[in-house]
Amino acid sequence: MTVIHFKDVTKSYRKHNVLKSMNFTIERNVITGVIGRNGVGKTTLMKIIAGFMEEMSGTVEVFSEKPFNNLRVSANSIFIDDAMAFPQAMTLQDILKECSRFYANWDGELANRLVDYFDFHRNARHQFLSKGKKSTFNAIIGISARCPLTLFDEPTTGMDAAVRKDFYRALLKDYLAHPRTILLSSHHVEEIEDLLEDVLLVQNGAIRFHGAITELQEMFIVLTGKHEKLSRHTVGKEVVLRDTSGPFPNWTVANSFTEAEKDQMVADGIIISPVSANNAYIALTNGPKGGIDDVFDRTETV
Repeated sequence: MTVIHFKDVTKSYRKHNVLKSMNFTIERNVITGVIGRNGVGKTTLMKIIAGFMEEMSGTVEVFSEKPFNNLRVSANSIFIDDAMAFPQAMTLQDILKECSRFYANWDGELANRLVDYFDFHRNARHQFLSKGKKSTFNAIIGISARCPLTLFDEPTTGMDAAVRKDFYRALLKDYLAHPRTILLSSHHVEEIEDLLEDVLLVQNGAIRFHGAITELQEMFIVLTGKHEKLSRHTVGKEVVLRDTSGPFPNWTVANSFTEAEKDQMVADGIIISPVSANNAYIALTNGPKGGIDDVFDRTETV
């Protein structure tokens, strides 16, 4: 069953094209990572899905309906980000109580256990929490609501490493017990790659890659060896990153090699390694600029 469908979707702000003829489909009960550099349109994309914004052109369908100002979409989805605000007079306990009235699948027992685990004072006010505590409380709501469509936009802002790890673990455990469609955007790709099933990579307002995270990783390989040997075996190949920080250079290269070519490299003393999802993401979005080493390796001219 298709939950989200974008066809030729565009969105602009003051003549700046944020989304450019975007096309993709997300199926039911899949955790999809929405990744990309800052300012590429991830938040705009997710707010359009949630019905907070309206596209300028194209077709957007969520649960087979246009999501903008749609009561059905609103009742079956939740959007979690660091800008969430609640009435100032309400305590955290009041907020949890109101959530139980609004979200049909709300698990109050789970919410209470998570509130206790993360050491919240139930009489505290949301606006007085630290940034990390706000993000943690918002995440508790996102997990406990168990909405058929759950959108987390950079949900770990301000959280320390231990809390982020606990959040991802809690999200995965609850997803396995209660599957739903989850979109999760994060700058910490290395922390969520074991959580994701699919990746939606946004670049310059368009979809650069959409598919299984294993497919993303298989797009590149890392070659380690002497510079002259790497140069000889990568003629005509796309070298996307060059790391010279170790005893031998590590080159990340588009995986267009035949098995025979790989055998020749191994025989010539080159080590071939897989890439992590995070490094594949970096390689795919670096563009023609290359890596930071390329900045320092260039000879300055007057």
